[in-house]
Amino acid sequence: MSITAGSRPDGTRPPAAVEEPTAAVAAAAVKERVPRKAGKAGKVPWRIRLRRDRALILMTLPVIVLLLIFNYVPLLGNVIAFQNYDPYVSSNGVTAIFHSPWVGVEQFSRMVDDPLFWDAAKNTIVLFVLQLVLFFPIPIALALLINSVIRPRVRAVAQAIMYLPHFFSWVLVVTVFQQIFGGAGIIAQTLQDHGWSGFDLMTNADLFKYLVTAQAVWKDAGWGIIVFLAALAAVSTDLYEAAAMDGAGRWRRMWHVTLPALRPVIALLLVLRVGDALSVGFEQFLLQRDAVGVGASEVLDTYVWNMGIQFGDLSYAAAVGLVKGVIGVCLVLAANKFAHLLGEQGVYKK
Repeated sequence: MSITAGSRPDGTRPPAAVEEPTAAVAAAAVKERVPRKAGKAGKVPWRIRLRRDRALILMTLPVIVLLLIFNYVPLLGNVIAFQNYDPYVSSNGVTAIFHSPWVGVEQFSRMVDDPLFWDAAKNTIVLFVLQLVLFFPIPIALALLINSVIRPRVRAVAQAIMYLPHFFSWVLVVTVFQQIFGGAGIIAQTLQDHGWSGFDLMTNADLFKYLVTAQAVWKDAGWGIIVFLAALAAVSTDLYEAAAMDGAGRWRRMWHVTLPALRPVIALLLVLRVGDALSVGFEQFLLQRDAVGVGASEVLDTYVWNMGIQFGDLSYAAAVGLVKGVIGVCLVLAANKFAHLLGEQGVYKK
């Protein structure tokens, strides 16, 4: 007896196999089961995110409140830049804003015609360029130097010594420099004891810009080292080993491995530094202005303080501060755009 293909030995055919659902049918079934309000795939609803991250939100809530109170609420006070503000026209300074007369852009016109303002702006720009050229590369060089130290204990001690001055106040920093470079300082007294004429660097108005740059380097270079060392710690050692196997020496490895790893951090800090170009310091200059004179030590921050606090011209001081802030924002945007052209992220993405 012949058996046909697909039949059983008894001659009967098996029941037809149940066809598996096609991909289109399966997708349609899944689509019916998923609610329409679920949103995009992988996106967690905001209510679930709030419930999931409530501990982190509660931890950051005090910081957000302080930021709003001390950084954003005071921005509303910039309205006095367009007024002839008189804090004594009302019972308190807040309600005095509503009773002070409006003068439009009169304060800004006065600022443009004020030669003292332009002198302060000139000193600010010169100090910014000088600190950008002399101060900004030093933390990078020190971070590379510390990173090249093999012994961890020596590296930790060197980093702690360089980082310690960051916790000193400007009063202490100026005092230390006075004891070293002043007319009665160690260097001047040593030169006089050996028959040389002494000097007083702390009262030299021509060298004041270099003096304050040296003070900033000594105080804050250690803070920048931490940022760059953190970036260097993320560099894989395999890259150094591969470069060494290809015959790259120490300088080649630094140029082709280390510096490219630091490039995003350098671009970010450079953008932030450029945005802070018009804020070169306040207390540091205020402490030394009597020694070198107003012409050498007056910057925009001290100029705003003098006009607003010493002379009581609050509207004019607010106008100068408002212009300073607007220019700072424009510098941040321009520097961030330049970072994008270099292929870096900067402060924010495109």
